[in-house]
Amino acid sequence: MSALDGSVVNTILPVIQQAFKSDIATVEWSLTIYLLVVSGLLLTTSRLGDMRGHKMMFVTGFVIFVASSALCGMANSTGILIFFRAVQAIGAAMLYANSPAILTKTFPASQRGRALGLQATMTYLGLTVGPSLGGFLAEKFSWRAVFYINVPVGLIGMLLSLYFIRKDQGEETGVQFDLPGALLFMAGLVALLLGLNQGQDWGWVSLPVLGLFACAIVLLVLFVHRENRVENPMLDLSLFKQRIFSAATTSAVFNYVVLYSTLFLMPYYLIQGRGLNPAQAGLLLTAQPLIMAISAPISGALSDKIGSRLPATLGMFILGIGMFLLSHLGPNTPQGYIILGLAISGFGTGIFISPNTSALMGSAPRNRQGIASGVLATARNMGMALGVGLAGAILTTIMAGPSSLALYEGVNIGFYMAMGMALLSCLASAVRGNDNKELNVVPSDLNNNS
Repeated sequence: MSALDGSVVNTILPVIQQAFKSDIATVEWSLTIYLLVVSGLLLTTSRLGDMRGHKMMFVTGFVIFVASSALCGMANSTGILIFFRAVQAIGAAMLYANSPAILTKTFPASQRGRALGLQATMTYLGLTVGPSLGGFLAEKFSWRAVFYINVPVGLIGMLLSLYFIRKDQGEETGVQFDLPGALLFMAGLVALLLGLNQGQDWGWVSLPVLGLFACAIVLLVLFVHRENRVENPMLDLSLFKQRIFSAATTSAVFNYVVLYSTLFLMPYYLIQGRGLNPAQAGLLLTAQPLIMAISAPISGALSDKIGSRLPATLGMFILGIGMFLLSHLGPNTPQGYIILGLAISGFGTGIFISPNTSALMGSAPRNRQGIASGVLATARNMGMALGVGLAGAILTTIMAGPSSLALYEGVNIGFYMAMGMALLSCLASAVRGNDNKELNVVPSDLNNNS
C-alpha cells in the first residue's frame, strides 16, 4: 500500500492541477512535501519504535495514514491537499521505518532473507501497478478515488497487524529520546533533499540551492557531533563501525540512485524521444519491476543459505550490465532491446535487494533494529533524490546544447553515470566481508552478540 501510494499520485498530477485550476509548480508540492516529511521522520520514528515498541508505532502509522488519505480525498484546494499529504507522510514514515524491524525480530536468521525478499516483492508490485491503477481510478471515478482506495486497504492492514504482529514493549524503556538530535537531523536532511529536488527548477548554482546545501552540511555536521557525545543518541553511530552495516548502507544508496535515475530517464526517452503515449511507455517500463518482484524472494531464500555477499555483489554487477545496454539507446532502437535492458536491470536489482537488506538488518543488535530499518529507508530516499537530481542535471545540461540528438545523448550519458554508480555499489558489496556466521544467529541472540 505504501509503495503503491508513492507512485500512484504521480499519474494524477495533471488531473489535480486541472481540477483546482492551479499551476504545475504548486501541485508538485504534493509530491515534494511527502518526500521531505517521510525522509525527515524515518530515523525519528524508527528510534521511537526501538524505545516504545515497533508494533505500536506501526499500527499508529496505519491510523494516521488511513485518516489522512480520506482527508486528502476530501481536499477542496491545493493548499489543503498539500497539508494532508504532509500528515499522510507522517504515517508513511512510521510504516516504512518499522516494518523491516518487525520482520527481522519475528523470523529467525535462517528465514530472514526470504521474509525480506517477500516484502521487496510487495514493494515492487505496488510500484508496478501504481501508475496504471491511478490512471484507471482517475478516469473511471475521480482523482479523489486514488486516496479513498487507501481507506479500506489500510483498515484491513491495521486489523491484520493488530491480530498477527507480536506485541513488544520496546527494548529501551525509560531512556530519554534525543529530541535535539532528531531536530538537527530532520532539518539537515530536509535542506539537502529540498536542494536536490529543486535544483533543476531553481538552478544548481543559484543562491537558494547553494544556501540549502550549506545549511544541510552545517546541520548534519552538528548532528554527528552531538550524537558522538550524548549518552542516548537518536542514531547509534557505532553501527557504522561494522563493515557489513556500513557497506550494505552504501550499496543501498548507490542502488537506489541507479533505480530512480532509470525511472527518471526512461519516460523522457520513450515519450519525447520515441513518441509513445504514456500508456505504451508504462507498459514497457513494467518489465523492470516485474522481474524485480520475481527475483527478489528467490535471491532472499538463496542468501539464507550462502550469505549475502555473493548475491548482492552479483546483482549489482548485473545491474551495471543493464545500465550499459540502456546507455546505447537511440532514435530507432528496437523495443525488444529496450525491454531486455530493463529486464536485466530489474533482475540485477532483484538479486541484490533482499540479501543486502538481510545483511544490514542482521548486523544490527536487537535493540537497534528500528534504527537499522530507519537507516535503510533513509538510504532509499537519499538514493531517490540523488538519482533524480543527478540524472535531471545531466539531461537538462545536454539538452540545452544545439545537437538535434541532444535528448538521446543526455539519456545515454545519464545511464553511463548510473552504470558507474552500479559498479561502485558492486565494489561496496564485495568488500563488506563474509557474513555467513550471522545466518546462525536468531533474533533473540542479536543483542548478546552486540
